[in-house]
Amino acid sequence: MDHTINKPRGFLNRIERIGNAMPNITILFLYALIICWLLSFLLSFIEFDYINPRTSQRIEVINMFGYQQIIQFLTMMVHNFINFPPLGITLVATLGIGIAEGSGFIKTALKKMLKLISPKMLTPTVAFVGIFAHVVSDSAYVIIMPVSALIFYLNGRHPLAGIATAFAGLAGGFSASYTPSKIDPIMQSFTQNAAQIIDSNYTVNVLCNYFLSFGSTFLVIGVCWFITEKIVEPWLNKTCPIDTHRTIDIAENMQTISPAEAKGFTWAGFSIIGLIVLLIVLLYPDSSPFRAPNGSLTSSEAPIMKAIVPLLFIFFAVPGLVYGILSGTFKSSKDVTRSMEKVLTALISFLVFSFFAAQFLYSFDKSNLGALLSLSGAELLKTLHMPSGLTILGVILLTAVINLIITSATSKWAIMAPVLIPMLMSVGISPELTQAAFRISDSAVNVCTPMFAFYPLILSYCNKYCEKAGIGTLCSMMIPYTIGLLIALSAMLYFYWWFDIPLGFDSRYSYIPGMIK
Repeated sequence: MDHTINKPRGFLNRIERIGNAMPNITILFLYALIICWLLSFLLSFIEFDYINPRTSQRIEVINMFGYQQIIQFLTMMVHNFINFPPLGITLVATLGIGIAEGSGFIKTALKKMLKLISPKMLTPTVAFVGIFAHVVSDSAYVIIMPVSALIFYLNGRHPLAGIATAFAGLAGGFSASYTPSKIDPIMQSFTQNAAQIIDSNYTVNVLCNYFLSFGSTFLVIGVCWFITEKIVEPWLNKTCPIDTHRTIDIAENMQTISPAEAKGFTWAGFSIIGLIVLLIVLLYPDSSPFRAPNGSLTSSEAPIMKAIVPLLFIFFAVPGLVYGILSGTFKSSKDVTRSMEKVLTALISFLVFSFFAAQFLYSFDKSNLGALLSLSGAELLKTLHMPSGLTILGVILLTAVINLIITSATSKWAIMAPVLIPMLMSVGISPELTQAAFRISDSAVNVCTPMFAFYPLILSYCNKYCEKAGIGTLCSMMIPYTIGLLIALSAMLYFYWWFDIPLGFDSRYSYIPGMIK
């Protein structure tokens, strides 16, 4: 057997070796916590001339090894964990997704969408479904990849091209989306906390990047369509022949929808329509309690903006329940709770990560290292006199490099936001713009790095059709999408910026201290 196709080529091989040699992301945060405390001790003996704009006082690094600081750290440890910004958001949204996934509603919805595809529009439709499916978060990787491969295979196309298209659309969906998802409030929580290092009154709207996100969907579909049909699929046909003797045991299951499933799906669809109508009725009156005091629905003070995560829970849980009851997958209340319990088991590693990340963020802020690093970095940027456009390009490229090793958006933004946001605010760049630049690079690069957590799973789907396909095959297959998405999404950001098109609700491009949004 020729194993050359299994070997990552060139720098991909080096990236894989470096990534495999690195500790788990949770351990990295533990190391970061230790380094933070050591730095706080060493720098506490130095006087700095920087003035903290939040307190109007000179920056003074607090020694975390001080007696009072150790006592306070121990008493705040549980509080830090419970109040870790993305923790509650992730748990609540995931519970609703668990009901919809456990009932089979999400799987049936994807099967129905993909069965209606015209052969000529197969590629853009799969990319569209990938973008749309990102709202179910990590569950989408388990569902959409085998479905897309099968649809391509049944239409006489290379199944790995279907996987590549869905993967690229799904990854692109984290910065290009039709609907809000749980990633929006997670990003917002980190961004707002980081912005308040400089301006304690600064608030970030949970949908501050939504207009850019929605507009980018069309570009993502076009890029995926072109790359799949002109670059990736021809390359796959030459280098990765399909193993026709292998049994595609999922074919019948993925093509058929039972009468009970069809009935459940129909009524689940009606329940979604009912929820939308109810929401419109509740939001329409000027006196709606979901509006801000000034009557706005999009202000960060509007209750509807603060209820995005509970609404995501409801819009997944209700149709999931209806589908599960009518299709017979939920036979008792125990089945419902089991579906939520099952989906939460996938978050165990996230919970462990959250504990250590929360302690690091507390120490980073409490010691004033975050403010010091941000202000010193801002002074360097001012000295360099770099245009804002070039600075944002630097954020995009920096995120791309880091993403080759640390693929979790939450992990990266937990580290980068407290540094980048205040630093760029100090040179007049808004938190909303910095967050948009980060999300563009984060979504584009995930698909090409072997450090991505779902690479082994996606590779297993590839092996159903091509036994010789290895990590190098998958990396090589996805690199064109990374390049295409990075260029296209960056161009879209600069297009919005050039014509001063709002990035989202209650957002802006420049930051001026004291300016009221």
